Amino acid sequence: MNKKLIYLDYAATTPVDKKVLKAMLPYFSEKFGNPMSLHSFGEFAKEATQKSRQQIASFLHCNLEEIIFTSGATESNNLAIKGIVKKYFFGKTKNLDTRCSMNKPHIITTVFEHHCVLNSLKFLEKSGQAEVTYLPVYKEGVVRAEDVKKAIKKNTILVSVMYVNNEIGTVQPIEEISKIVKNSREGAKTLYPIFHTDATQAINYFDCNVEKLGVDMLSLSGHKIYGPKGVGALYVRKGTPIEKTQDGGDQEGQKRAGTHNVPGIVGLGEAINQVKSQKSKVKNILSLRNYLIEKVLKEIKDVTLNGSKIKRSPNNANFTFKSVEGESLILMLDQLGIACSTGSACSSGSLKPSHVLMSLGIKTEESHGSIRITLGKYTTKKEMDYAIKTLENVIKKIRTISGDILKEF
Repeated sequence: MNKKLIYLDYAATTPVDKKVLKAMLPYFSEKFGNPMSLHSFGEFAKEATQKSRQQIASFLHCNLEEIIFTSGATESNNLAIKGIVKKYFFGKTKNLDTRCSMNKPHIITTVFEHHCVLNSLKFLEKSGQAEVTYLPVYKEGVVRAEDVKKAIKKNTILVSVMYVNNEIGTVQPIEEISKIVKNSREGAKTLYPIFHTDATQAINYFDCNVEKLGVDMLSLSGHKIYGPKGVGALYVRKGTPIEKTQDGGDQEGQKRAGTHNVPGIVGLGEAINQVKSQKSKVKNILSLRNYLIEKVLKEIKDVTLNGSKIKRSPNNANFTFKSVEGESLILMLDQLGIACSTGSACSSGSLKPSHVLMSLGIKTEESHGSIRITLGKYTTKKEMDYAIKTLENVIKKIRTISGDILKEF
C-alpha cells in the first residue's frame, strides 16, 4: 500500500510504545504465573504487578493499596459509581454515616460525561437506586463549580465530573469542585459526598496528583497513554466507602475479583512511567494543535471550533463545518489516508447526534457536520500540513457536491 497514512485519532486509542511492549513481552510466556499463586512463578508475577502499582501510585502521589487494577476506564467508572451506591445501602448497618438510611441517594454529574458514566447513572435511576442531577456545561463546555455547590443536597453521596472531555477536550475545574465537596462533607461531619473524576483523557497532559486535585477516586485507562488495551486502574482514597461490584476471588484487596492481567498491568505501569518524561513532546503537540486550529479557522469558511480554546487539552481540536456531513467527511479523509473521528470512538457507530455537542447548544443538524482531530506524540508538522490541505480540499468538494444536488430541486 503506497497511500500515505496519518493517524489523528489519539483520543480514541494510541499505539503501544516500544518500551512498553518490551516490558510486557516476558509476562506472556517466560513469566506467565498467577500473582495469587504461592510458588516462584506466582511470586515473579506478583512482583511485577506490585512494581506497576508502585509506578502508578508514584505518578498519582498516593499509597499502593489505594490502586485497584481493572480492565479499563469503563470498568473503573462503573466500579466507582455503583460501588459507592452499593456500599451506601450496605453501610447503614455498620454506622458508616449518620445520614445513611434507605432513602434514595443523590448523585451529581455533568450532561457530557462519557457514556459509561451516563449509562451507569441511568441504570441506577431506572432501578430506583439513585436520583441524579445532570449539570450544564454551557457554550464553552466547562461546568461551573458554583453549580455543583448549589446542587449538593443532604442525601448527595457522590459527585462525578470528568477531568477532560473525550470529544471536545475541555478541562473541568476539578480542584475547585473538590474544595466544595470537601467543605460540604466536613460541614455535615459525614463521609459523603465522595468526589470521583474520570481522568482518562487527562493523564498524558495534566497534573494528576490526587492530593493536589483533592479527589477521592480517579479512573484511568492504559490504551489512551501508549499502553495496552484491556487494562486500567481506579484510585480509591483510603477510607472511601466502596463495595466491590464483581464477585469472585479476593484480588485487589477484595475490591475487584478476577485473575490479574499481568502483561497488561506491567504495560500500564511502564506507560505511566513514560508519561513523566514527555513534557517536551506535550509542548510540540500543543504547538501543532494551535497551528491546526489557526490554519483551519483561517483557510476554511463557515467553520467553528467547539468548546473553549483556552481551557482545552493540548491535543484536541473539534470543528463543526457548515453544509458538511461529518461521516462523509471522515470516510473521504480516510480514503486519502487521514484517520480522525466524528466524536468518541464508543459512539462512532451511532447516527444519533453527539450528546457532548448538543450540551454546548449546537443544533442537531450542525452537530452532524463535526469532526474530532486529536494529535499524539508521533504527530509531525509535515503530517499536519498534509492533513490541513487535504481537509480544505475535501470540504470544498463536499460542499460543491451538496450545492449541485440542491440546484436540482
